[in-house]
Amino acid sequence: MTGADDSTRDRDRDGLPDPGPTDDDATSAADDPDETSAANDRTGGSTRRRGDRLPVRRDDPDRPGPGRRMADLLARTDSSAGVVKAARAARDLIPHNENPITGPRASDRVARLIGESRPEKPSAIRELGLASIQVWQALVTTRRRRSDRTPVPATILFTDLVGFSTWALHAGDDQVLQLLRDVNDVTENIVRSRGGRIVKHLGDGTMAVFIDGVEAIEAGHEVIVAVSALTVGDYRPQLRAGLHTGEPRAVGDDFLGVDVNVAARVAAAAGAGELLASGATVEAAGADRYATRRRRFRAKGVPRDIEVFAVVPRYSD
Repeated sequence: MTGADDSTRDRDRDGLPDPGPTDDDATSAADDPDETSAANDRTGGSTRRRGDRLPVRRDDPDRPGPGRRMADLLARTDSSAGVVKAARAARDLIPHNENPITGPRASDRVARLIGESRPEKPSAIRELGLASIQVWQALVTTRRRRSDRTPVPATILFTDLVGFSTWALHAGDDQVLQLLRDVNDVTENIVRSRGGRIVKHLGDGTMAVFIDGVEAIEAGHEVIVAVSALTVGDYRPQLRAGLHTGEPRAVGDDFLGVDVNVAARVAAAAGAGELLASGATVEAAGADRYATRRRRFRAKGVPRDIEVFAVVPRYSD
């Protein structure tokens, strides 16, 4: 027996633990490729040397990231039939007097943009956006109704398409709607550029208010000229307009009172392409600014002393 066997036997007798392989044994195993291969076969793995890097795990490039997964979840929720139905039900509970998508106010234009965003696809976000607009308008209207009940000095403009009803009977719905859209757009742009505000659209007519009588007269003439330049098919519309200055009562977004009725009657008395103004409007704007011709005027519900004039701006060279 060798000395190594004697040493092993002595340790077993004394109860000492086996110290394991020595450095010489490890060096021998490393130097012998056959021994290394056999060790790998026994352990079923590979031998990793000190200082070797661990393998880096690579994410699957085809797997969407967390941002994309969140966007997909929101899209599915937005188009969910149940969520859209609940959003519409919530919107129906909000008090409102008109459809905000078709009105003339700034908030109406925002609602129009929201409503026109992919209207063919159900969207809970779109319904909630429109509901927010309705809440805002309800709050503003309530505030105005509480505070705006005193007479307001203003010049009131009414416009009306001449012969529209007769033409509409034969024109068809598409052409009628196209004409009304064009006339309303032209009218609104001119009224706003002159510092006025559209109060409401009245079928083939419009009601607007101005603080300045001069701007009201200028706006009336510009609208008449602009509408006469429109064409729908072979039809060229003609507009008439009337003005009156007084102190109507502001009720919410509307104006009421005798002065409103006078302005409407003055407009109804005008001919195609004509602007009529009451004596109060001519006086407020300055008679020297315009060529005026007095018109005979009688209307039900209007004071008999109201004077009415056909008004044409004076153009200097």
